[in-house]
Amino acid sequence: MMHQLISKVSRRAFSSVGSLCRNASCSSIVTKNYFSTISALQRQFESTQKVAVPSNLLKWGSLGFCRTLSFATGFAPLQRKPLESILDVDRAKNKSPEELADIWDDYHLGRGHIGVSMNAKLYHLLEQRTADCRYFVIPLWKGSGYTTMFLQVQMPYMLFTGLEDYKARGTQAAPYFTASYYKEFADSKDLVLIRGEVVFTSKLSDEEAKWLLETAQSFYLNDVRYKLVERFNKETREFEFKDVLQALEMPIL
Repeated sequence: MMHQLISKVSRRAFSSVGSLCRNASCSSIVTKNYFSTISALQRQFESTQKVAVPSNLLKWGSLGFCRTLSFATGFAPLQRKPLESILDVDRAKNKSPEELADIWDDYHLGRGHIGVSMNAKLYHLLEQRTADCRYFVIPLWKGSGYTTMFLQVQMPYMLFTGLEDYKARGTQAAPYFTASYYKEFADSKDLVLIRGEVVFTSKLSDEEAKWLLETAQSFYLNDVRYKLVERFNKETREFEFKDVLQALEMPIL
C-alpha cells in the first residue's frame, strides 16, 4: 500500500527547479542548528509534555529503553524550515501536482537532503496511525549485516536514531535522519511534500535515508505490516524482531 502519488514522467530541467525553489544555501542551515541546543530544549520539552515509550517492555527493556523518556532531543519545540523559504509558494500554486512533485524532488537532488511526496489520503492515514503508535525499529542493511534504527514519530516529524545510540543516551541521542511533512498543498493539490535531512552523513547515505523513510512509511501504510507496529507499541511481550526481518526479506542473523 506504500507508494508515492506521482510517478515521474520526465526529469525537469534544473533551470525550472531553480526558478521555483529558493537559494541553495538556505537548505543546509537548519540541520546544523537543529541540535545545537539539545539540552535546553530537552529540559523545556520534558517540563511541558511527556510521551511515553511503549509500556510492558519486557523484551525490549533489556535493550536499555526507559518507559518515561520523552521524544528524543525534545524535538517538539524545534522549528522546521518554513516551506516558503524553500519554495516559491505563490508560483507553486500554478503548477500541477505532477510538476510540483517533480520540482520538489529535483531540487533536493545532490543537496544532502531528500525530497519526496505522497497524496493527502495516505498522509492522513499515516498521521492517524503514527499518533496511535509512535515507535518502531527498522533494520538497515549494511554490507554483510544490518544495523537497527529506532524510529520515533510526532507528526509532522519522523526521527531515525541508531538503536545503540538511543540505548546509550536516551533522549539525548541526536537523530541520524529527520523527515518533515508539509501539508500546504494537501487540500488544493492532494499533495503532501516530504523533506528529509541527513544529520550524520558519516552514518547514513542519502540512498539509505530514503530507503528508511520509504520503509518506515510502508510499515504504517501497509495493513499487514502495520500489525507489527501495533504489536511493538501495544503488545510488546509478543513482538519478535525476526518478524520485521521476514517482512523485509532479510536474513535472520
